[in-house]
Amino acid sequence: MKKLLLGLFALATVAIAVRANAQNTREKFNENWLFKLDSANDYSKNAMDAAKWQPVTLPHDWSIGLNFDSTSPSGNEGACLRGGTGLYQKEFTLPSKDKGKNIFIDFDGVYMNSTVWINGHKLGTRPYGYSSFQYDMTPYLKFGGEKNVLKVMAENHQPSSRWYSGSGIYRNVWLEKKGSVYVDNWGTYITTPEVSDAQATVSIQTRIKNSLQQATPIELKTIVYDDKGRIVKVLSQKMSVNAGTEIEKPQSFVLPHPELWSIKTPHLYKAVSQVFVHNKKQDEYTTTFGVRSFHFDVDSGFYLNHKPLKIVGVCMHHDLGALGAAINVRAMQRQLEILKSMGINGIRTSHNPPAPEWLDLCDKMGFIVIDEAFDCWEDGKNKYDYHLYFKQWHKRDLTDQVLRDRNHPSVFMWSIGNEIPEQGGGDKDTVGRRIARDLSSIVKSLDNRPITSALTEFSPKNNIIKSGALDLLGFNYHFRMLPKLAEMFPGQKIILTETTSALQSRGEYLMPSDSIRRWAGFTREKNGGTPDFTCSAYDNSSAPWASTYEETLKPLLKYPFLSGMYMWTGFDYLGEPTPYPYPARSSYFGIVDLAGFPKDAYYLFKSVCTTDTVLHIFPHWNWKPGQKIDVWAYYNNADEVELFLNGKSLGIRKKTGDDLHVQWNNIVFEPGTLKAVSRKDGKIIKTSEIKTAGKAYKLVASADRSTINADGEDLSFVKITVEDKDGNMVPHADNVIDFSLKGDGEIAGLDNGCETDLTSFSNKKWRKAFNGLALAIVKAHHKKGKLTLHISADGLQGTSVDIEMK
Repeated sequence: MKKLLLGLFALATVAIAVRANAQNTREKFNENWLFKLDSANDYSKNAMDAAKWQPVTLPHDWSIGLNFDSTSPSGNEGACLRGGTGLYQKEFTLPSKDKGKNIFIDFDGVYMNSTVWINGHKLGTRPYGYSSFQYDMTPYLKFGGEKNVLKVMAENHQPSSRWYSGSGIYRNVWLEKKGSVYVDNWGTYITTPEVSDAQATVSIQTRIKNSLQQATPIELKTIVYDDKGRIVKVLSQKMSVNAGTEIEKPQSFVLPHPELWSIKTPHLYKAVSQVFVHNKKQDEYTTTFGVRSFHFDVDSGFYLNHKPLKIVGVCMHHDLGALGAAINVRAMQRQLEILKSMGINGIRTSHNPPAPEWLDLCDKMGFIVIDEAFDCWEDGKNKYDYHLYFKQWHKRDLTDQVLRDRNHPSVFMWSIGNEIPEQGGGDKDTVGRRIARDLSSIVKSLDNRPITSALTEFSPKNNIIKSGALDLLGFNYHFRMLPKLAEMFPGQKIILTETTSALQSRGEYLMPSDSIRRWAGFTREKNGGTPDFTCSAYDNSSAPWASTYEETLKPLLKYPFLSGMYMWTGFDYLGEPTPYPYPARSSYFGIVDLAGFPKDAYYLFKSVCTTDTVLHIFPHWNWKPGQKIDVWAYYNNADEVELFLNGKSLGIRKKTGDDLHVQWNNIVFEPGTLKAVSRKDGKIIKTSEIKTAGKAYKLVASADRSTINADGEDLSFVKITVEDKDGNMVPHADNVIDFSLKGDGEIAGLDNGCETDLTSFSNKKWRKAFNGLALAIVKAHHKKGKLTLHISADGLQGTSVDIEMK
């Protein structure tokens, strides 16, 4: 064997020498693109040729910049925004020293039907708009300053989705350069099969490719770091890789006293895989992972690191409100921060693979993720959705998803589908079972985490259940049946993959508050009696198939066998304003509105799911004289709450049974101060006040971050409140607010959380307040210095906010 290796080494020497100094780099490839658009639903070469090029920076969502359009084929399910066909082009050069390297282009996601060319050579087509993929450009590239031309076409024919999808290269693009022998794309797999407080077994598999025409001896070195940057292990292994082939090598070690990943302490480790040829580093590939154990118990639910944990999660679509589908790490981080602050510990990526950065954030912040693959299989839900491509592409797309995401410690479950029609009976019997088994086998060949599917048929006859493909039965809605699930499905582990679908508009209230409405009840009417499509923010409205938050939380908290739930949804999202028609263009389902402003239900979860002391009373206190108003309070860490109106007690309320709030009904409105006091053992724990607001007088602004990075991506979210002279928010203020920015940056978007505001998101100059609030999103460019956002409105005292760029 030794002689053979020496012979192989000699054969490879010349080829290796050419590439001896090759090093890997991976850099964002988002700048200096050109773009043109044909927003018609059917592609026309003539129309595309006639369109004008415009400069864009990726990630880019062309649909969010269009006007809301009642005639859009997307309908209001797709936010009344058009798709069409977009063409992207980027010219770039490569230095002569790169010749001999392996050079790849990585796309984190293109919506949808993308085709990529380099220098006129077609690299490939990927229909699924949520898949990440890589192409090898090496054979077609020019070096030494010669121009290379990269082109991408994306076709988004509508309707292609049941929600707002966005359009174009809406995720990051990367240029990757590697040496002759390298770790393959998504080429590591790290598991922790045995975990305790005392020690953990860490298993690492590394897939290495040899692009040379000769067998090549290499050294694989893996350096493992903890989250403080300290080296905890160095592994080294020598081997030979045959010409033009790949090899997968295992390495393992025992990690003493591991720092365990959990939702409260999400410790992360880092494995750096280095490939050497002739002691020259050819590649370096970094994989982040966590050390944790978990299991689901039939009777007692979910356990993380051997401790019971109730999963209280939310479903999230991928749009970022005014920013559209174009990903931005800070915007995603803000969403997760808001959800974390109210006690949410789980995320379901409904109904598709997310951006990789989303999972990076979930790793760092501690969320229990259901990573979902598909919204449909062979039987589609929309004319142009994924059912057109499922048969040909599902294996590739699902494989790529699992390979990409399986090292994330936040990913605990794979969902192979959402509300799949093939779960039903009739002629779909064998189809549903066959596909479920096929998808399960694909996942199991790559990873051993539990497989689930979001099911709507609560019956043992459900064909996906009968397939035996699921490790964990996932159910959507039917809240009255939840207590019966253990009896209906004996011996099965259960997760509630989608629940609630409550309907709320921030700051709107419909009384009587304790009357549940399974309909779209309007809270206000415009002139002439036309409804304004606002919905009550009391927890008293839901979609017809759904439930309120309290109705859903109560059985979850009561029954141990229910391991957790994922509510529909954490944030409002663009599209699917069910059951409202146009002009509604975004959903009402969120606990937080589209702009990131919490609705009252936020405080329900904060009171139930956190240890923070909460006392939140609502509604506002601006009503007609003599009107009868219901007042609710969410509270915790206390025995009782007493309510006062202008100093007069309206009585003490205590939670009884499984109540999650207290309320005072039919209070006759009189202007003044509504005050709540919570007590524990007779001592005051917290007070909360709401005052009747006067006329709008001034604008008050606050930035979530006053210092941001001058990197062309970082954001500051500026909240604008319309207040009276005394600093009270004016509940129904809808003033037109003007914005301007001084400095090296831009206003990336304006929003107000209103589901029916048809002002285009391309408008960066003004936005009406909605129920007293508005939002400005400020983006830094690339120069250090100061940004000043000026905010004004006719007849009101204006304000400004300074933001430092470092």
